[in-house]
Amino acid sequence: MLSVRPYAPADAAAWDALVLRSRNGNLLHRRGYMDYHADRFTDASLLVEKDGELVAVLPANRHGEEVSSHGGLTYAGLISSHALRAEAALEAFERIGAHYRGLGAKRLFYKAVPHVFHAYPAEEDLYALHRLGAQLVRRDLSSVIALREPFRSTEERRRAAAKARKAGLVVQSGGDLARFHALLTQVLTRHDATPVHSLAELRLLQGRFPEQIVLHEVADNGEPLAAALVYDLGPAVHTQYLAASEAGRQRHALTLLLAELIEHTYAHKRHFSFGISTEQAGRMLNTGLVAQKERFGARAVVHDFYAWELA
Repeated sequence: MLSVRPYAPADAAAWDALVLRSRNGNLLHRRGYMDYHADRFTDASLLVEKDGELVAVLPANRHGEEVSSHGGLTYAGLISSHALRAEAALEAFERIGAHYRGLGAKRLFYKAVPHVFHAYPAEEDLYALHRLGAQLVRRDLSSVIALREPFRSTEERRRAAAKARKAGLVVQSGGDLARFHALLTQVLTRHDATPVHSLAELRLLQGRFPEQIVLHEVADNGEPLAAALVYDLGPAVHTQYLAASEAGRQRHALTLLLAELIEHTYAHKRHFSFGISTEQAGRMLNTGLVAQKERFGARAVVHDFYAWELA
């Protein structure tokens, strides 16, 4: 028999242990990452147990009559162990729905984990949502390189990286977060945007996960030309932030940096993710941005969002 119960802070260790042995969870779903901005969300996370054994967790928050999985994360959904099989997943979603209905929720906004971030196939949730009448309501387009398959960057990118290497530029790891955040802020300001994370938040998160959140940069005389903050998500890595100064763009520093990360630093991984290039809830494609990623050999993977009407 399956049972569902709300998450409590005392469950943190068991929650993280489940994420670490799960088929589709990663850094984003550990409580030390989720809870850095806990003050902004009303937590509605659930634990799914089978005969007393924890077999899945659902990162979630509630706002009024809607539950989201999770409002502070790019994606979440049901994070499941090998012990949760197809029939049990159907039962789990029935119990999840009943639990949220009992709280007065009328809708679950479900942000599925894209398959490239799975350590092992784990799409029982999508089938369960289909069976329960959930509707696909949003689709973002991300760009990913399959590192274990043949891929090739454009000749222009290869020449640019070679030119930067010949000029003596070198990629280093473990730079100054404050310097990086200042560069990132400067770059995003030109696009009327700001970083999702403050400097204090980045320091907090990197302090909690120093092996999984790593800054790589190309600098000249102490000045950063280009930088990438990379999240190591197990089978995949993700460029959470990329930035280059004007001098860095002229000297192809970001091209060199990405080439080194893709071809050497993270070449042993399955996937290298650049993130989404869509805006307005997936309805508009930033063609210039996606083209930059495709020049390195990346191709499309979608991030899907479902609405499950509970009322």
